[in-house]
Amino acid sequence: MEFRISFPSDNPPLAVLVAARISGVAFSPDATLSSGSPPMIVLPDGLKLKGAFVLLRYIGRISSIAEFYERGPFESGKIDEWLEYVATFASGSEFQGACNYVDQFLQQHTFLVGNNLSIADIAVWSALAGAAQRWESLRKSKKYQNLVRWFNSILDAYEPVLGELIATYIGKKSSAKAATKVNEHQVSNATPVNAGSEVDLPYAEVGKVRLRFAPEPSGFLHIGHSKAALLNQYFADRYKGEVILRFDDTNPDKESNEFVDNLLKDVQTLGIKYKAVTYTSDYFHQLLEMAEKLIREGKAYVDDTPRDQMREERMNGIESKHRNNTVEESLALWMEMIAGSERGKMCCLRGKLDMQDPNKSLRDPVYYRCNDTAHHRIGSTYKLYPTYDFACPFVDAVEGITHALRSSEYHDRNDQYHWIQTDMGFPKVHIYEFSRLNLVYTLLSKRKLLWFVQNGLVEGWDDPRFPTVQGIVRRGLKIEALIQFILEQGASKNLNLMEWDKLWAINKKLIDPICPRHTAIIEERRVLLTLSNGPEDPFTRVIPKHKKCEAAGIKVTTYTKRVWIDYADAELISANEEVTLMDWGNSIVKNIEKDQQGNVISLTGVLHLEGSVKTTKLKLTWLPDTDELVKLSLVDFDFIITKKKLEDDEDFVDVVNPCTKKVTSAFGDSNMRDLKRGDILQLERKGYFRCDVPFGSPTEPVVLFAIPDGKSQPVMRFAALN
Repeated sequence: MEFRISFPSDNPPLAVLVAARISGVAFSPDATLSSGSPPMIVLPDGLKLKGAFVLLRYIGRISSIAEFYERGPFESGKIDEWLEYVATFASGSEFQGACNYVDQFLQQHTFLVGNNLSIADIAVWSALAGAAQRWESLRKSKKYQNLVRWFNSILDAYEPVLGELIATYIGKKSSAKAATKVNEHQVSNATPVNAGSEVDLPYAEVGKVRLRFAPEPSGFLHIGHSKAALLNQYFADRYKGEVILRFDDTNPDKESNEFVDNLLKDVQTLGIKYKAVTYTSDYFHQLLEMAEKLIREGKAYVDDTPRDQMREERMNGIESKHRNNTVEESLALWMEMIAGSERGKMCCLRGKLDMQDPNKSLRDPVYYRCNDTAHHRIGSTYKLYPTYDFACPFVDAVEGITHALRSSEYHDRNDQYHWIQTDMGFPKVHIYEFSRLNLVYTLLSKRKLLWFVQNGLVEGWDDPRFPTVQGIVRRGLKIEALIQFILEQGASKNLNLMEWDKLWAINKKLIDPICPRHTAIIEERRVLLTLSNGPEDPFTRVIPKHKKCEAAGIKVTTYTKRVWIDYADAELISANEEVTLMDWGNSIVKNIEKDQQGNVISLTGVLHLEGSVKTTKLKLTWLPDTDELVKLSLVDFDFIITKKKLEDDEDFVDVVNPCTKKVTSAFGDSNMRDLKRGDILQLERKGYFRCDVPFGSPTEPVVLFAIPDGKSQPVMRFAALN
């Protein structure tokens, strides 16, 4: 249904036009109304709606973008509240105040309301874009970094649509394109709702899309699985569909309830909103019935050919001697398989497809094998289990899945998937392919990751050296960074080997503007600086934890006559040099005492607080010489393998990194007693860290994990420590 949006040519309702275009709503613009008239929607039946925000709410209700306006009573009310606030931008005198207000709000928020794009975002964004001259100058000044980040994230997600609209109705297409270049150090926070909106799902109908994310509970969710999960969520949001979370639990040898529980946790961490949780094991009885049906129809047969021989025959297109057994012969052996008898254990069920097909996946694939291992959910009820290739097309069809998203590594098995569905009597489920996410120095095979766990080379599946969701979050990655990184790849089918640097660079841009600052001094060879005119009695001051982020809170700093500095700083100081003690002022170092080997062991100097910090070369972090300092363990990690990409014939054990962890003892400021597990902070001049073990007692260290910042580091950085 296409409607007309009418408006005066001198006052186009940019927010309404933007909302309609990005929602995929069919409309025709009509700039023929007289000046001063409110914009109007004219429906095909002649019905009309008037008023910019009335139109915006109407489009929000019919949009293909999930929760664009229709939400719970509170969030819908907050959207209305922002729509009323938009008028503030129209006043020249209040424009900067409005920018400042929204900038402060966006310090702690990705979107104006909740966790999704809404018409509130579109209204405020359009108010800024429409005030091109005023907004452009403020944008270039870098005064409102949070607002610029948010503005750019929407522009990046919907360019060139937005550039075209601005060029047509505001006359500032060049400015719109320039906005993507402004504050290049800021990164979009786009979520699955609005990122990559140009990607279509073939044969998709709004309101009728049903997808599934189907991990096997044989390990924790890793970054590769995350791409599949997030793309399912993206398409579900875009087409107002739903996602089923299904556990593909067909291999009892590898699966456990522990993995189920942690996969549920990981999916929640990613923000996947699933309609229901199902298990392939829910359908085991129906799968058995379908297998017997295919045997009776001559579309499957039982085979006792040894595995190695079967593999060789499939490679060479040689039919099994049992392929043309009678239905009765196959059924008799099938009953032996169900019973789990010795005879049955020698057999497997195979589909009768095409042994001469060039696509080897069609050469009579295996549907069932016997297995005595008890299933983690249903115990020893069954003595045989379906293969993924047999179960997946069946359960997809039974659950009403409209589109099965699969990585392109399964491309050769797509014909098999559809052939099996046809044999079963089901209509074909659409397959949508995307490229697997591959990262340098990274293993994504659960079998290989399990080897590290079993051999004690890591602490567990949530080890910060692992590419699991829990591992990288424990390392200090914000889930918003992971979402953006994955969605920037979109649904591309091109195979790429990605660098970790880009992901960590995105993460840094998210945490740097808001994380609190603390001070730490490395324990080894730390040097005491005595200030002869320093305070005889220690005193304290309250200072912000982040000078540009009030929300980061405050900290108490103690000032004493004797202060500790890092040895690395001490050995750079020359006699009579003026240095800056950060958050205090300048000091002139008068004397440098060294041992026989030339190592600096102590310094003496005087405070020179009237000195200018602009004239000093060295800006030093320091800690007071008090008993209140907190013991720290600063932990850094390296990749678990030493080769960027393993070839198919390479054994990963041959390239295991012998040293992947470095622990440095340090002391931190007393405020670090308040850290909680999971807190992210910056140690001044040392980098970003995540608190893994908070303060417990003065004798036990607070454990901080170093967070990469996107600057490339050579592999095997710690080899020299062995």
